Amino acid sequence: MLSYLTRREILKKITKYLMALFFIPFFSVKKAMAGKVDATTGKERQMNLPKPRLKGEVSVEEAIKHRRTVRSYLSKPLTLEQFSQIFWAAQGITEDRGYKRSAPSGGALYPMDIYAVVGDNGVKDLKAGIYHYEPHQHAVALITEGDLRKDVAGTAFSQMWMAGAPLYLVITSEYSRITSKYGTRGERYAMIEAGHVGQNIFLQAEALGLRAGIVGAFHDNDVIRIMKINRSHEPLLILPVGYGT
Repeated sequence: MLSYLTRREILKKITKYLMALFFIPFFSVKKAMAGKVDATTGKERQMNLPKPRLKGEVSVEEAIKHRRTVRSYLSKPLTLEQFSQIFWAAQGITEDRGYKRSAPSGGALYPMDIYAVVGDNGVKDLKAGIYHYEPHQHAVALITEGDLRKDVAGTAFSQMWMAGAPLYLVITSEYSRITSKYGTRGERYAMIEAGHVGQNIFLQAEALGLRAGIVGAFHDNDVIRIMKINRSHEPLLILPVGYGT
């Protein structure tokens, strides 16, 4: 028969396990929700985006069938509504409790931060610059003004076709948000998540009558420096978006 002390130790271990199982993930999610990481450097100006629509005219099957990677774009600006919808598809909040998002994330820890590189006349009624998406406000914060499309394309081994798109979506990850729970395997989960986000952008673009490209070859540090984003946000993918030719 187990001694009283042994039973007490077992109960303590069970209690610690239950705490780790239920409470630590909850607080990790709350931390992600609170946006503890300062995504920007310098002054930022936040602008609320139009409310995303939840019904469209293109079925998911049609979007999947017609999705293509394109590298040639018209010099036609997106509307603010299209800009808003693409951000929502990438990382928008999708439930009333306020932390589940449009793309799955290991442990609901959401290490992704999404930026836009907007060119001159890239989006109607929006000045050129670097923008950071704030999911909980469905808003964007202006980090840096100016058309930096060619500069960012230059970091991607001079793939200058990118600069023909009116805007880029840049998917970044702060690995520490997920490795704090999963260790180094969290980096793999973050990369899987980036793939989900990228596909959401592709399919939403298709549903809006737009096209997207995808770039994974670039100098990370140069992207961070040119865009003036938080150095802990490591760029994983760049997706040019616009009207295909």
